[in-house]
Amino acid sequence: MANKDVTDPVRMEKIVSLCKRRGFIFQAGELYGGLNGCWDYGPLGVELKRNLKDFWWRKTVQERDDVVGMDGSILTMEQVLQSSGHIGGFSDPMSDCLLSNARLRADQIEPQSGTVYHFSGATLEELEWKSEKAYSVLKIEGYDEAKARKTAREYYARFIKESDMPKKQAIKNIELQGEATEEVTDSTRYNPENGSLLTEPREFNLMLQTNFGATGEQVAYLRPETAQSIFCQYKNVLDSNRVKLPFGIAQIGKAFRNEINPRNYTFRSREFEQMEIEYFCHPDDGMRLTDEWLETRLSFYEEIGVPRAKLHILDVPDGERAFYAKKTYDIEYEFPFGIQELEGVAYRTDYDLGVHQKGSGKPIEYFDEETKERFLPHVVEPSAGCDRTILALICEAFDEEDLGKDGKSDVRTVMRFVPSMAPIKVGIFPLMKKNEDQVRIAKEIQKELQPWMNVFYDDGGAVGRRYRRQDEVGTPFCITIDFETLGEENPELKNTVTLRHRDSMEQERMAIEDLLPWLMARIR
Repeated sequence: MANKDVTDPVRMEKIVSLCKRRGFIFQAGELYGGLNGCWDYGPLGVELKRNLKDFWWRKTVQERDDVVGMDGSILTMEQVLQSSGHIGGFSDPMSDCLLSNARLRADQIEPQSGTVYHFSGATLEELEWKSEKAYSVLKIEGYDEAKARKTAREYYARFIKESDMPKKQAIKNIELQGEATEEVTDSTRYNPENGSLLTEPREFNLMLQTNFGATGEQVAYLRPETAQSIFCQYKNVLDSNRVKLPFGIAQIGKAFRNEINPRNYTFRSREFEQMEIEYFCHPDDGMRLTDEWLETRLSFYEEIGVPRAKLHILDVPDGERAFYAKKTYDIEYEFPFGIQELEGVAYRTDYDLGVHQKGSGKPIEYFDEETKERFLPHVVEPSAGCDRTILALICEAFDEEDLGKDGKSDVRTVMRFVPSMAPIKVGIFPLMKKNEDQVRIAKEIQKELQPWMNVFYDDGGAVGRRYRRQDEVGTPFCITIDFETLGEENPELKNTVTLRHRDSMEQERMAIEDLLPWLMARIR
């Protein structure tokens, strides 16, 4: 597996900037300072997301005979999540940094070894101030003794009012008390970022609760995953659709988790969308189908423009999988902020149907008419993050190439989406916006293509600049209506247009009547 420490923050900054500048993604509530961990998709972002979801649905449901779809409610009954184990079990141990107030997953803190500096308190003579709070600092790599002591003074300075003494002066003048040192090995009690002591781990509920009904006494939750509604409706789908094992139920929908530390742009958010399949099967087929679904999902990512060379398969070892999972593969992608999970393919056995059968008190076994066998189906779950996949598509598509000559730089920013994912499929330009015939033909082409694909009409500025604008948002094809279209320069080229390819920048002539079938063959 590639090194997870290999990152490219400069590239990521450029991607985030482009996403806002060109209307892919905005922070939710930005006008009021922003809602942390929540994101809005702008005009181009929503088209990209629709393309992904439509393609996933077509490949997963419409082109398969063994998968049907559903759309479950976001509000989830308390009893459902009680049976599934989310209530009382869906929480993370978190520790707070005493210096920065950052909140860290206790089970994800890397063990550290080194010298710890303990202090029993601090004083500040000018203010006759004294603290008896104990504090300690781990001298992390790159720190010296002086830096460790400064970190401690910064901690104690938090308890001094700025009005009594400026913070910088307080940090400088504080006297540390009761210094002692200790050597530690593989400790997780200190923040790897600054060496500060962390609080003892505490459990934080990751689910968002809501109250409803006439009196507000009824309790429900915003679903933490889309899977549970599928499990609850499995029997209804089975009885109403004449399906037989093995078969799957697919769903695309919102899920919500009270993430303590949303991070890495849209990768980890509090509100996100899942593309999930629960594939029900005979217990003997579970392991084989898990491997088959892994290959199916890898092929899907290649089709949408994520090369297999950028994907990594983590075979999650025993002890790290969910307790109910017999096999789990994590499909990971090389983001600019490191290799991170895109999708999980998990063999969940019969755990889910089992807990809901027990919790509801209703039988939901499957009866095989051919073998006369009755059993609880096992489940293979390919579960993809829609927002994470969108981010992967954007990161993979982003490119900068220097087209300059003779030592002069000319950087072209281009989003190399595959045509099926591109938010805009075709840019349509009249070469001269004051030429009535060119504008008329351009509008006619726009009207013909619009029912079939998202197009963009642009008559502003030089055509070269219009090409560059479409390159930056990933439009794979541009059509220019010029004087040759009117037959003014060569009668044989009348009713043809210039078709320009985004990636190669090559141009060709094409008859107007051939545009729609040619494009349709390439944008699906």
